[in-house]
Amino acid sequence: MRHVSLPLQTAPAEYDGFVGWVLSLIESLGEVGVGLAILIETFVPPIPSEAILPVAGFLAYEGRMSAWGAWAAATGGVLIGAWIWYAIGAAVGRERTRRVVGRIPLLDYEDFDKAEAFFARWGAGAVLFGRCVPLVRSFISIPAGIERMTLWKFTFFTALGSGVWNGIWIGLGFAFGPAIKPILEEWSGLISNAAVAIIALIVLIFIFTRMLRRLRESSARRLVQPDAD
Repeated sequence: MRHVSLPLQTAPAEYDGFVGWVLSLIESLGEVGVGLAILIETFVPPIPSEAILPVAGFLAYEGRMSAWGAWAAATGGVLIGAWIWYAIGAAVGRERTRRVVGRIPLLDYEDFDKAEAFFARWGAGAVLFGRCVPLVRSFISIPAGIERMTLWKFTFFTALGSGVWNGIWIGLGFAFGPAIKPILEEWSGLISNAAVAIIALIVLIFIFTRMLRRLRESSARRLVQPDAD
């Protein structure tokens, strides 16, 4: 009687912390989860795509999703988010958008004016290369909508910029899968804590610098005000 040995299938490794959460979310929803995560990142910038896309590439390396499918879903998520912000900019208009920005804590009218001037100078280039800059990629669609940039041109440059950017990060996750797999299996909890700490530090630095700038501006205004006497 012959015994046929079957290859043993090992269960996927479990990962801890933020890394494990992102891995489980994307894996449970598949390529759609990648697109959903990137769409959320469009509205919640502290969750950077640079932390999401390599995870998709890593899962593709492990054969748990398609790299091309993840790329298409991520680019589709970017486009949907960009169209929403474009529509908001077109519907609200310049003056109302400027008033809203000026009332947001730690933002002021100067931030809007700088963004508007940047878009006026670079136009399609701002949309193209803005997809590669955190925070900027979330809001560059608003001035495009305000200025009523041709929709097909806006869509083309958004898809081009985000497609290249998404491909780079997913490709890195796929290419370095053999190297990062043992690291994630051993240190995913520590890496997760470090990622959360870095994001929190960036937010705190932004808040601190803005508050410091407000204090300096307030002090400067008091110095130039004439005495009541």
